Amino acid sequence: MIIGRLRGEIATVGTDSVMIDVNGVGYVALAGGRLLGKLQPGKEAELHIETRVTENSITLFAFESDEARAWFVRLQDVPGVAGKSAMAIMDALSPAELMDALALGDAAAITRAKGVGKKFAERIIGELSGKPPPMGRFGALRAHAGDVAINPDTAPASGARTEAISALVNLGYTQSDAARAVATAIRNIPDADTNALIRASLKELAS
Repeated sequence: MIIGRLRGEIATVGTDSVMIDVNGVGYVALAGGRLLGKLQPGKEAELHIETRVTENSITLFAFESDEARAWFVRLQDVPGVAGKSAMAIMDALSPAELMDALALGDAAAITRAKGVGKKFAERIIGELSGKPPPMGRFGALRAHAGDVAINPDTAPASGARTEAISALVNLGYTQSDAARAVATAIRNIPDADTNALIRASLKELAS
């Protein structure tokens, strides 16, 4: 059985894990400090779960959005990146921040994660930059009304960003160039919608 999402009452919040009570059953999942800081015992929450099964254990990893979970999985495509390191990166950076760091080659941003040094961050950038962002478990990523908190960090970073990148790729630009232009543009106009982001990105590409 693979658990993909849990909705229930937060029973206990620990230093690196949370127990959520779902119809009388307490599920314990590992989670990053940023998520744990948003959870309150006795309050309802919905957690997106990545289930890892080994010969000796079943481990649940909790995230506040399916996008964060998807990036957690994608990071582990990089040789040497295990669950602990991927969790640390997703705790230090939102999906939007990670997308921008990969597009801009910003290793310093990734080194904000506990235990991630410069060479390790550069390896992650080398492996993942230029690739399309991950999809959700069943396709398109979307914010869910039951998420811990619907805010710019939990709303899919792959919304306007991915639409703008896709439009630029359709115009003939490479994935890497398109992602870099969009990342630069969105830093200058963080609230831009897709059309404004495309226009700003085209200016970046033309400069």
